[in-house]
Amino acid sequence: MRVLTVVGNRPQFVKAAAVSDRLRSRATEVLVHTGQHHDDALSRVFFDELGLPRPEYRFDLGGGSNTEQTARMLSELAPVIASEAPDVVLVYGDTNSTLAGALAAAQAGVPVAHVEAGMRSYDRRMPEELNRVLTDHASSLLLCSSQAAVDVLRGERVVGEVVLVGDVMVDVFELLAPRAVAPAGVPDAYLLATAHRAGNVDDPERLARLVTVLTGMPLPVVLPLHPRTRARLDAAGLSLDGVIVTPPLGYLEFAGLLLGARAVLTDSGGVQKEAYLAGVPCVTLRDTTEWRETVDAGWNVLVDLDADAARAALARPAPGSRPPLYGDGRAGERVVEALVRMAA
Repeated sequence: MRVLTVVGNRPQFVKAAAVSDRLRSRATEVLVHTGQHHDDALSRVFFDELGLPRPEYRFDLGGGSNTEQTARMLSELAPVIASEAPDVVLVYGDTNSTLAGALAAAQAGVPVAHVEAGMRSYDRRMPEELNRVLTDHASSLLLCSSQAAVDVLRGERVVGEVVLVGDVMVDVFELLAPRAVAPAGVPDAYLLATAHRAGNVDDPERLARLVTVLTGMPLPVVLPLHPRTRARLDAAGLSLDGVIVTPPLGYLEFAGLLLGARAVLTDSGGVQKEAYLAGVPCVTLRDTTEWRETVDAGWNVLVDLDADAARAALARPAPGSRPPLYGDGRAGERVVEALVRMAA
């Protein structure tokens, strides 16, 4: 079996780390990095820390609009798929790299396998929502993190095979959390924040509201600053007075910060889930989420960019229980088994 895997950003590197070694013991994998995250702090360090093999193909396709970026990826991926002739193209998550990999494969008549299939925020303002829906309906094998995702796909009557495998991020978190160490210089009590969604940082009015939230919290806020967010803040002339700003962090340093935080404020889907795995309360700076089960379990509160609502959410006590929503840490094994069955 020959598998061409397409990745391009931090969450995809983490997810692929749970699958790639296992996959290479059973099949030939060709790894393509689109360069959607082309900054070394968002790319190379994750390959180093997670033990991902070096990609056979490495492009530099970040920047521009979603349409422009996806078009460039399609142009680069099509000849790679033609020359490598894979049995299946494997994609992760909901980025432009995900959609481009799925479309290029489907148009070439190559089956698509989608890890983290079936997630829905039902917010079409988010480009990620369009990416994940289109990818699911182009896929032959839909690999789901939770039963809720399976139910979504059955309700949408997708044509591909739906398999519940659990969440590959659980595998990675359980393996690497014992090695996680926060960077030096953070206070004893702090909140961890991340912010990069286009809906929050590209609109100057919402960006100003985001700054109000981050600078108005009851504890110091530590913010590993995404390059996109830094550029938007500089362009708008906004400052994060009192916020402890760090460069983007690798997986181990970020996990160390997460495990030591009183709570997380984020607009990231992946960080919402990582907070749940770490047992850290999450305040989501959006009004929708694809990880609705974390809200239902009481560990995640949606506040959009309302500073008062964020402070109220932080004042809530943590729930007394944390159900294993995303499996037992063996999702990577199940992904590989499903791929092998598919190719048989």
